[in-house]
Amino acid sequence: MKEVLIEKLQYPIGQFICPEVITEEQIKLWVDDLELLPQKLEAIVINLSAQQLNTPYRPGGWTMRQLIHHIADSHHHSYTRFKWSLTEVGPLIKAYEEKDWSNLFDAKTAPVQLSLDYLKALHAKLVYLLKGLSKTDLEKYYLHPEGNVKVTVAENIGKYAWHSNHHLAHLKGLVERNNW
Repeated sequence: MKEVLIEKLQYPIGQFICPEVITEEQIKLWVDDLELLPQKLEAIVINLSAQQLNTPYRPGGWTMRQLIHHIADSHHHSYTRFKWSLTEVGPLIKAYEEKDWSNLFDAKTAPVQLSLDYLKALHAKLVYLLKGLSKTDLEKYYLHPEGNVKVTVAENIGKYAWHSNHHLAHLKGLVERNNW
């Protein structure tokens, strides 16, 4: 029972499952999610205290502060992966140790406004890029070093829309559970 609860806290919207066929409408919905992420994040955390921001979203999980900085770090990497996929033929990307990044001094202590402001600019650029992609661009891909997995631009849009909503659900859930 406890394991089920932890799983629900860890994956409140479930894990990402890419549709076998990715439609133009699905791409549009995913891009809309990416476009709205910065303002949704800010709306959730803008009035929280430092103590609240330093609260883990689940037992053994990152604090709200670490989570916000993680989103900025992760989406920074994603933007670069999109650019590589669009400008190189099947590039092998470099993975990063997200847990180690989230344990660095800045992720644990920096004001969340730094990452919120960064996400506003990054997502504005990302969404502008994504809205201009052709069908051919959506088929381009990168290779992930863990198993040389091929990830298309279309699939990566979905992964990061899911990633956005996944972490929004973590933050919303904690705020709701604590009546903040």
